[in-house]
Parts: sequence; C-alpha cells; structure tokens
Amino acid sequence: HVQLIESGGGLVQPGGSLKLSCAASRVTPEVQAMGWFREAPGKAREEIACIDRKAGSTVFMDSLKGRVTISRGDAQIMMYLQIVDLTPEDTATYYCAANFIPSHYTCMEAGHQYGYWGQGTQVTVSA
Repeated sequence: HVQLIESGGGLVQPGGSLKLSCAASRVTPEVQAMGWFREAPGKAREEIACIDRKAGSTVFMDSLKGRVTISRGDAQIMMYLQIVDLTPEDTATYYCAANFIPSHYTCMEAGHQYGYWGQGTQVTVSA
C-alpha cells in the first residue's frame, strides 16, 4: 500500500516556470509506471507525462512536448514535473499517479490504468 502527495502548486505569472513534486509514502521498487495528469475546469483529465518500466524512458503529451520534463528521485520516493513557459491554459489541478500491476498497455496509451492517485495540487497561471 502506498500514498501519494503532490506539492509545489500555486499562482504563477504567464511565461514563468514551475516544478511540482510527488512524494510516495515509501520506496517503490515494484512500480510499473508513474505519471502526471491535469484537470482544468470543464475539461477532461489528461495525462501530461509518464515514466514506464516497459518504455524504459519518459513519454510526453504531444501538445506539451518541449515544455515539460518528468523525473524520479534515486530513492524511488519522489517524482517531479517541471513546466516552463506557462500560459493561462495551463491552469488546472495537477495529479500524480502510480501503477503497481504489470499491464499489457504502456502509460499514455488508451487502456492503461493507474491504481493510486494523489489528492492534487492547484496551479493557477495569471497576471
């Protein structure tokens, strides 16, 4: 069993940058995938970026590629999401998620599922 807690959100000016953190309650060597999602008011939740054991690297949403980076800490407790050149369209609640069950699907693919979610952290981009 594991708990995930996001932090680092807040009010940011357009053009600024932000680094979000996701802290797991324990070391997670068995994790299959971890990802970052966001949900804006009136819009569907969307996956931004993820790290998958099968992929062996990171995967990014096409529309955000080049503006976001995702990484894990060596202790396998922390996960980070960095966003640069923020715009008001980036305003959303951001969530981290983890999957501990081997899946036929790779993160970012339709059909892939996460079993654990954080409570979310609010990011507001406004002048």
